Amino acid sequence: MTFARTCSVAVTGVEGVVVEVQADLEPGVAAFTLVGLVDKSLSEARDRVRSAVVNSGVPWPQKKLTVALSPAALPKAGSGFDLAVACAVLAAAEQVEPTTVAELVLVGELGLDGRVRPVHGVLPAVLAAVEAGCRRVVVAEANATEASLVPGVSVLGVRSLRQLVAVLTGAEVPEEPACEGPDVSSVLPPGAAAGLCTTGAGSEHRPDLSEVAGQRTARRALEIAAAGRHHLFLKGTPGAGKTMLAERLPGLLPPLTRQEALEVTAVHSVSGTLPEGRPLLDRPPYCAPHHSASMAALVGGGSGLPRPGAVSLAHHGVLFLDEAAEMSGRVLDAMRQPLESGQVVIARSAGVVRLPARLLLVMAANPCPCGRHGTAAGGCECTPHTVRRYRARLSGPLMDRVDLRVPVEPVGRAELLSAGPGEGTATVAARVVAARERAAARYAGRPWQVNGAVPGHELRSHWPPAPGALVRAEQDMDRGLLTARGLDRVLRVAWTVADLAGHDRPTASDMDAALSLRSGVVRGAGLVGSLP
Repeated sequence: MTFARTCSVAVTGVEGVVVEVQADLEPGVAAFTLVGLVDKSLSEARDRVRSAVVNSGVPWPQKKLTVALSPAALPKAGSGFDLAVACAVLAAAEQVEPTTVAELVLVGELGLDGRVRPVHGVLPAVLAAVEAGCRRVVVAEANATEASLVPGVSVLGVRSLRQLVAVLTGAEVPEEPACEGPDVSSVLPPGAAAGLCTTGAGSEHRPDLSEVAGQRTARRALEIAAAGRHHLFLKGTPGAGKTMLAERLPGLLPPLTRQEALEVTAVHSVSGTLPEGRPLLDRPPYCAPHHSASMAALVGGGSGLPRPGAVSLAHHGVLFLDEAAEMSGRVLDAMRQPLESGQVVIARSAGVVRLPARLLLVMAANPCPCGRHGTAAGGCECTPHTVRRYRARLSGPLMDRVDLRVPVEPVGRAELLSAGPGEGTATVAARVVAARERAAARYAGRPWQVNGAVPGHELRSHWPPAPGALVRAEQDMDRGLLTARGLDRVLRVAWTVADLAGHDRPTASDMDAALSLRSGVVRGAGLVGSLP
């Protein structure tokens, strides 16, 4: 037989498409042609595959060889097709049975010595294979645990092409040394460098809310943000505790569900940021890019097809932008669409990529460049024009999407030294879980699970607040202090406050608390009287 086929997967963004790999041998001058809209790294597979086959003790066919990757119009990139190309060639040369490899999905990179090296994006690749009806997958041994997370699929992990050929021919499987993983630092997309995103891996100390002295309003705002997934803005002088508060927010979020964990793991698999020994991420990620981050680092991008940025690495977790006013206004405004839709849509000449970005945004900023404007100690040397320009970097449309705006005041000496430990993360997290359960029960059968995701018109139509609760909000709208979108967001926050307080629906005090958190001006009983 001179023709054979097998399958692999092309990963675009975090979605996979099954690709049929066809090999055809014809009489003629020995040559190796690879077609199917392949990129540079994939076109180099010709040399890798030939050397891997020969060094595995299998003769290379001395004929005219054509390998096609179908569909031809789909861009294909990366070295993950090596294993499938090699098996298709061996089947066409009748070194292995063609019917044996026809139903396999193979994902792996080949070394020149025939070793099978792990690649990024195995989880979304296997998910795509299962959705296409494939049930047998071959990957590098180092990727086998990650591939096995997908139910309903048989996974074979191999260390070398020699081992795979032995399995396919029924011969004795030879022993091979283990192959180390890829050097992640050299292949990460922009913004995915080490230290950008943490996922709760390892046994290192996890920040606890009890370590925060004072800051009662900010602590309550963290609780509300976690319970309803409301975006949060912290403004205060340097050293007041903004970063300390933000770092403790992920601990208040509930563990990820199985589906959420697979989505998060798929993003980190594509980015190459999966912690070693933890193929499944079950805790909300926490990403904190530097304020000099570029557009590609924050929302995704790079050469060719875009790769996930920080907003996608923080999917179902927390994205913390410290010194937000120091960031580029253009970069910040690029987040407006992801914050509304929960995904990043990036169009390039090579295609359109959709990346998940359902995150909880926390921004922190000083009141001015020197950080002392409006403080009791004074000493600010910034001109009014400098202060206005500094604050203008956080545009109105972006801030309109932020539900909670909390001033973080410096902690006094007496409060810092004499106060005992406050509530710990576990205690507050238990209330957050209870509030989310109330919201989930209310929205049963609907596509939302948290208050922050419910469209405003749905809340107004199906879950109105108590009579008279909207009086102050309506007055703010009449004065131009609150937009229609702002009213919807205040209503969402009020429902979260009500869930935390155990109310059946938002009362006037719950609405006052929500308005206070949005405007920074205490209304009525304010926040303190609205929560236990």
